[in-house]
Amino acid sequence: MAGKNSISDSETEKQNMTSKKATKKKTTAKKVTSKKTTTVKSRTSKNRYGRRAIYIVDGARTPQLKARGKQGPFSAADLAVNCSRPLLARQDFDPSAIDEVIMGCVMPSADEANVARILGLRLNCGVDVPAYTVQRNCASGMQALDNAAQSIAMRRSELILAGGVESMSRAPVLLNGHMVNWLGDWMRAKTITDKVKTMGKLRPRFFAPIIGLLRGLSDPVNGLSMGQTAEIIADKFNISRDMMDSYAVQSHQRLSAAQENNHLTEIETIYDTKGNFYDHDDGVRHDSDMQGLAKLKPVFDRPFGKVTAGNSAQITDGASVLLLASEKALKDHNLTPIAQLLDCEWAGLDPAQMGLGPVHAVTPILQRNQYGLSDIDYFEINEAFAGQVLACLAAWQNEKYCKEELNLDTPLGEISMDKLNIDGGGVSIGHPVGASGARIVLHLMHILQRTNSKRGIASLCIGGGQGGAMMIERV
Repeated sequence: MAGKNSISDSETEKQNMTSKKATKKKTTAKKVTSKKTTTVKSRTSKNRYGRRAIYIVDGARTPQLKARGKQGPFSAADLAVNCSRPLLARQDFDPSAIDEVIMGCVMPSADEANVARILGLRLNCGVDVPAYTVQRNCASGMQALDNAAQSIAMRRSELILAGGVESMSRAPVLLNGHMVNWLGDWMRAKTITDKVKTMGKLRPRFFAPIIGLLRGLSDPVNGLSMGQTAEIIADKFNISRDMMDSYAVQSHQRLSAAQENNHLTEIETIYDTKGNFYDHDDGVRHDSDMQGLAKLKPVFDRPFGKVTAGNSAQITDGASVLLLASEKALKDHNLTPIAQLLDCEWAGLDPAQMGLGPVHAVTPILQRNQYGLSDIDYFEINEAFAGQVLACLAAWQNEKYCKEELNLDTPLGEISMDKLNIDGGGVSIGHPVGASGARIVLHLMHILQRTNSKRGIASLCIGGGQGGAMMIERV
């Protein structure tokens, strides 16, 4: 169920209908001359989920482990269990108190199709606790949080474990159609003669595998890879190779500093079956510099493109989970929340420009709550590509784009780099697609807590031409 749907009483329905109409009209926001930003302040934030407050009690994640050409040590269920167990262990309630388990996952293995159900059972939540897995490409983890919030708002649940997981190193490798058809003929061949005839039809090309990961990172409608869409929007906003590489270096430097200063306290150490332990995001390049990145060749638009492996998100394995609760659950279990989930938005746009999804998802949240970019203390925008994030920043400052695509009278304004992805992002941390939406919300919550700040927005671009965003406030 998408965040645009009405989910509570008639008053909320009226508010949502008003919100939808507002997004179709040009904003009446007043222009503030300083920093050329469009800002309208309001006294209180509106809760997108109706009269019931949605609280984030706690959360945890695994380290994000870089895929290195072979299967990683953990399946998706292993990753989810390994960060959920310590999360639940520090709570005063029994796992059976959880009403639902909801997880995002894009590429489950054949024996973990509903990884949320496996997680719930392995955590001893009880066989009577329902669980399901959602898929909205890169924002699947955020979709799980939105579904959980809606379920609490509708009074179907009070306490939910939700998040996302992906073991990208274990993405399925599939047989092609020729081999599938040949195997069907082989199974139907009953006599030796039939089998010999069928064997004679086997061709070398039948053995060519379909790499699920590569196929999943391409758009089946327009035939473009996600990297090619990043090239398109980089050209649209004149994002240079140097700008991309500089941003990538910054991402690694920020993650390196965050690790050194112990700012990633949401990470739980995990152990494999061989006794090895993993306690940090291992894709970080502490010595990343412009000279090194300049040596890398374009991947998606050879030889003239600008998007390289060095300024793109890393392929990683990881899981992130959060506990969402109603006010009733807080009282019943004596819980102290960290943040409140206030708003969520899902947007669609041209799949060829999918990287601009955050622009289209964040803007309606700001309009609904009568905020400008300057009213948000911190942003987490998933770094699918360095050029993609930079293009989003440029779009909000571009008068033509804001007018034609966002129906704004003036550019929305600028986001300071001091407020954006301050501890690194997908370029350095990695982007396990099913988990990233939950990870950025989880880390944003910790940033607000650490900096004693109030309000933040997390957002992602979504393969297929969508954007998702969530606004939270520290309590």
